[in-house]
Amino acid sequence: MEQHGKSSLAALTLGAIGVVYGDIGTSVLYAMKEVFGSGHVQFTPENVYGILSIFFWTLTIIVSIKYVALVLRADNNGEGGLVAMLALASMAVKDRPVLRHRMLIVGIFGTCLFYGDGVITPAISVLSAVEGLEVISPAFTKYVIPLTLIILFGLFAVQKRGTGGIGKFFGPITLVWFAGIAGLGLFHIAAHPEILWAISPYYALGFIFSEPKVTFLILGAVVLCVTGGEALYADMGHFGKKPIRVAWFSIVMPALTLNYFGQGALLLTEPDAVTNPFFNMAPDWLLLPLVVLATAATVIASQALISGAFSVTKQVVQLGFLPRLQVLHTSVKDTGQIYIPLVNWGLFVTIVLAVMMFKSSSNLAAAYGIAVCTDMLITTVLTFFVIRYGWKYPLWLCLTATSFFFMVDLAFWASNLLKLFEGGWFPLLIATAILVLMLTWRDGRGILYTKRQEEGLELASFLDAVFAAPPTRVSGTAVFLTSGQVAVPNAMLHNLKHNKVLHLQNLFVNVQNHEVPWIAEDKRLEVKDLGHDCWQVVIHYGFNDNPDVPGALAKLHGVGCKVDPMATSYFLSRDSIVPTVGGGMAAWREKLFAQMHLNASSAADFLNLPSNSVVELGSKIEI
Repeated sequence: MEQHGKSSLAALTLGAIGVVYGDIGTSVLYAMKEVFGSGHVQFTPENVYGILSIFFWTLTIIVSIKYVALVLRADNNGEGGLVAMLALASMAVKDRPVLRHRMLIVGIFGTCLFYGDGVITPAISVLSAVEGLEVISPAFTKYVIPLTLIILFGLFAVQKRGTGGIGKFFGPITLVWFAGIAGLGLFHIAAHPEILWAISPYYALGFIFSEPKVTFLILGAVVLCVTGGEALYADMGHFGKKPIRVAWFSIVMPALTLNYFGQGALLLTEPDAVTNPFFNMAPDWLLLPLVVLATAATVIASQALISGAFSVTKQVVQLGFLPRLQVLHTSVKDTGQIYIPLVNWGLFVTIVLAVMMFKSSSNLAAAYGIAVCTDMLITTVLTFFVIRYGWKYPLWLCLTATSFFFMVDLAFWASNLLKLFEGGWFPLLIATAILVLMLTWRDGRGILYTKRQEEGLELASFLDAVFAAPPTRVSGTAVFLTSGQVAVPNAMLHNLKHNKVLHLQNLFVNVQNHEVPWIAEDKRLEVKDLGHDCWQVVIHYGFNDNPDVPGALAKLHGVGCKVDPMATSYFLSRDSIVPTVGGGMAAWREKLFAQMHLNASSAADFLNLPSNSVVELGSKIEI
């Protein structure tokens, strides 16, 4: 992924600007406003310098050093993001089962927080852009929420068409956005060039030591300038490290710095502009075009997050923490472009709820930050286990490197806890609800697997008994999908009981998903000859692979087992879950698991089985 030609590097860098940096790029709309609007900071020139310096060094420490320079090194076969980091950390401590289990819970909770962030980001971004109309005229205030909801509905309605067509405009539009915010900043800096002295850490440290209590209180607002920073790690697999780093240091960081310092220069001249410093930077004739451009930029930022939600959901499903969901591919060329209807409209409904509840970007800012800061903390913790146990770095180096970032993240996180009852509870509630679903599904599947193994017949001895007095053999191949590699699949028992026949060739196929993004084609299959033209086949997939059982079985001809697609039937067990008293989970969790199992999408669709060759045989299982 890192071997780019000049043209390829330029194209990938432009793509990264549009997809990776849309969220952090639109933080200029509200970050400065929230810090000075909090009421904690006395409005003085010295404090303006201090806040600007804190902004600059927050961007430098958290984004430039932590994410761009260090965390991007922790790639999982070229992939990034919390799921990839969790898989790396989990594999690093696989010989410590208790630690691994706890780490999985923490990491999965971090993934759940992504959905909370996925609700707040589009809501606050689009709302803050449309609020620019209020700067043009207070008469537009009553139209802000309806227009925001219309824009959001349009955004979610087009998701099923895919982003291939409009995605090529993301980079150029976002590049224009960064050029625009940099230009606005330069215009005001030219009037007060001395504002650039705020780059010195002297002003940040001076503010922190003179106002430690105020500093702690405003960190919850300061963190808004780095929200979206974690996206550059999550999208590493799409663009590679180098384009993301080039985009940050050459375009994004300079543009953000110029704009924040331009807002500071404006506030030195016009303290009243603090009501909305970003839009007050623009002359009257530029306001309406700026609102339109800001709205386009926030829509692009939201689009990137929605696409990320689809990808994360697919990964979590394949890791076994959610039931199968309907996944539609929106591109014949790029298998990564997917659309999940349930996630799409679930996000939309929750975002509408957030907009209607909080009503303004300032109110939403209270809910924003706590999910991001918790994710950043979790990333730092997981990084320690990766570099210590996975990469075998010395303990002192691992502790030194991660402790510094942990303390920084902890300070921001603790400050955001102060906003818990003002709105911070909202993304945490969403994350907790999703975590309950994930853990219920994982535990329920474990109980179901154990039940099947306990009640099932041992496959090898069963086949020996069957072929001692074999039933009628019919032509073709029967593929039995199994949850394990030992027990006889229920579908086979039902087929023998009701149809009293056995196919000439029988495959017992078990699909296994692993904590790596990709499985190489030469490691896709494990095949074991069971005799009597029966075969045990294990198909391996990573959490970014697209399961395709017929495609995998087509490669069996090299081991003496030829599968003719036109003469192959796929037998699936469709289990009906019956919750019972005294089972392995609380009664309400068993009922929830049964409902999730009932509503899971078809295994045939998920495994890409041809619908005209699938036979489903039902059975009841008590848990």
